[in-house]
Amino acid sequence: MNMSESKFNPSTVILILVVVLVSIIRVAAPHSDNFKDIANFSAVGAIAMFGAAYFNNPLKAFGFPLTVLLLSDIFIARTSGYGFFYDGWYWTYIAFILMVAVSRVLLKKVNVQNLVTAAISVILIHWVVADISAMYIPGLYPPTLAGFWACLVAAVPFELKFLYGTVIYGAVMFGLKAWYPSLSFKKGLSA
Repeated sequence: MNMSESKFNPSTVILILVVVLVSIIRVAAPHSDNFKDIANFSAVGAIAMFGAAYFNNPLKAFGFPLTVLLLSDIFIARTSGYGFFYDGWYWTYIAFILMVAVSRVLLKKVNVQNLVTAAISVILIHWVVADISAMYIPGLYPPTLAGFWACLVAAVPFELKFLYGTVIYGAVMFGLKAWYPSLSFKKGLSA
């Protein structure tokens, strides 16, 4: 084994700890008395962007945000009574795969302009793709273009909260990296 391959990389551990810490609100949200006020205010959009920007390995870049989403979905389902395999659940996961893919392209160079563009893209992808799942819930919306439009309009308050969560948690995660450049979260690292 090459000596450089066995070298401990503390930036990977710190990266994972940051992501776990900002994920806590997503897991805690359904247990809140004001869940409707904070629904969708979560870190998962920021995690998708952050993982895309700082995991060089595509398996880690896609796998880590999807694993965080899956584990938090399982925890929420088991503790809150919300079903995990709700109708059309896979559209949410497809949305996150697309969010990571687009963020990997847009965040090859991390700067404010690219972060804003990626955040807007992530929100739009989540809004359009993840909300297809609502079309699978019997009686909620008619399975027509007009029904989908009604679903998108009804989702605006939730997507605004998703935007706020993505921006705030993204600022924390990307800001931490900017404040502590010695963490060396670079594309060339083995993270």
